[in-house]
Amino acid sequence: MRILVIGGSGLIGAQVADVLRERGHSPTATARTAGPGVDHTLDLGTASAADLAALVDGHDGVVYAARTDEQRPLRKPIYPVFRRDLVEPVVRLFTAAREQGLTRGVVLGSYYTYFERLHPQWRLAEHHTYVRCRVEQAREARAAAGPDLPVAVIELPFVFGRSGDRLPNWAPPLDRWVRSRAPLLAPTGGTAVVSARSVGDMTVDALEQRSGADLPAADANLSWRDMIARVAEAAGRPRKVRRLPAAVVHTALRIGGGLQTLSGKESGVNPSYLGGLMLADQYVEPTTGRSLDAAIRETFAR
Repeated sequence: MRILVIGGSGLIGAQVADVLRERGHSPTATARTAGPGVDHTLDLGTASAADLAALVDGHDGVVYAARTDEQRPLRKPIYPVFRRDLVEPVVRLFTAAREQGLTRGVVLGSYYTYFERLHPQWRLAEHHTYVRCRVEQAREARAAAGPDLPVAVIELPFVFGRSGDRLPNWAPPLDRWVRSRAPLLAPTGGTAVVSARSVGDMTVDALEQRSGADLPAADANLSWRDMIARVAEAAGRPRKVRRLPAAVVHTALRIGGGLQTLSGKESGVNPSYLGGLMLADQYVEPTTGRSLDAAIRETFAR
């Protein structure tokens, strides 16, 4: 297969390209800016229909692995910005892919859409613009693709791993914290986690099988305390992780949300509604059971 990888310069896109090559397929990596391993530079936000038709032409499938920063505070209203970044490029891309006869596609999404289905009482899409746009992204990508171009959505939790100098965007601040002299604190609750390699394998599996399913990704489910302890050990600063009281978490996030409101800003994940989510078990079942040791070590190399 010839597969177009949008966001091919990022951690996940690079892993997908590597797995494609290993299995005898031919990836074409596209990114906004030139760099090692990038075959084409194109900004999907400004690309014309003709640009996209030329880009997808001759490929069998397409992977959308670009991302946006859901935590970045922006001036209100933020919904048009998130929709422009997350939804509209995907609709244009899969419209072009359908018109050019591509037969398979994958969108790298978020495990928040998994929890939106599993726990509707959490009202994630209502409270968080990022989640709302991820739900719209999946639905509208499939509508644009049509029945002959199945689109799988890989729902990603925290991803560990490294591709060259490319790391998860959340890793550097956590790395600085665990290497500092500051105490390590964690609330109750936890999260699903996965390695970038596992995501690459899942993505290529979905392409080969022409899957159109929602595919939550998880190698393991870790409490926040366990996750931080394993990161600290990998960084060469192992020490005890103390419990952070739930009341402190709720209060700090509510204050953060209030300050954002006063400044006329908001972020894709609203701090005012984040406390309950952080303290919940954001776990995915089933997990692959694959070891994360190597992925954690390479993310936080000493």
